[in-house]
Amino acid sequence: MTNVLPDHAHLWRSPLLPDAELLTAQYYAQEFAPHWHDGYSIPVIQSGAQRYRYRGTLCLAGVGSIAAINPCEIHTGERATEHGWAYRAFYPSVEWMQQLASSMAGRTVDVPWLTDGAIHDAELASQLAQAHQLLEAGSDPLLAESALTRAFALLLSRHTRNRLPVQATHADTLRVERMKDRLVADLSLPLALSELAAAVDLSPFYAARLFSRTVGLAPHAWRNQMRLNRAQAALRQGQSVTDVAALLGFADQSHFTRHFKRAFGIAPGRWRL
Repeated sequence: MTNVLPDHAHLWRSPLLPDAELLTAQYYAQEFAPHWHDGYSIPVIQSGAQRYRYRGTLCLAGVGSIAAINPCEIHTGERATEHGWAYRAFYPSVEWMQQLASSMAGRTVDVPWLTDGAIHDAELASQLAQAHQLLEAGSDPLLAESALTRAFALLLSRHTRNRLPVQATHADTLRVERMKDRLVADLSLPLALSELAAAVDLSPFYAARLFSRTVGLAPHAWRNQMRLNRAQAALRQGQSVTDVAALLGFADQSHFTRHFKRAFGIAPGRWRL
């Protein structure tokens, strides 16, 4: 038999998603016995397909679909193709999901209930997979937490049993300016979205939404642009590309070069000449 996915699983945790686990896995032989999770199970199928029994129905989740399971609901899981299946999964807590839903609504709401059966939403699956990859990489907490918040907000806005209202965003120039100050306070240090939001007494969801709608860029994108603008000045002064990348908090020289060229159309080494 060829092209069979060998059973392998990598479980880890991230401080950006508290009281939760994340899993990157692929299975062929694995057959999950009936079980439940205290929190949610949000797996995004990356290859193959999974068959699972959930709430009295035999469900099928193929590539690009989400086999979402609500808390404390018994379910199974097994391959639905001759090669197996691979997925990236989040296991967020009930408290985290309810907190996000409440911050979206602008008031305390009940624990959200996700729609039954596999979710077929290509945009959502892509956003969830990207957030999962960023959390696993662990290199930019502001970008990763922003992607996480955006993806789960999209899930809750589109795929809950009762439509979740989203509060209006009101102009707040003072808070936006305070966020800008926090973003540039030390560009060499990592900063999480939750830290930025706490500095202005807002939820991560609302802080990111307010900043993006006011400024025209997400907080992580605005911060990166500030880094790049300051990099131009440092390069003009003759500092090396390596030193500038480290000074301004880029993960490495290649990461800096990629962002610089994308913004200005030229590599930082050539800008320095």
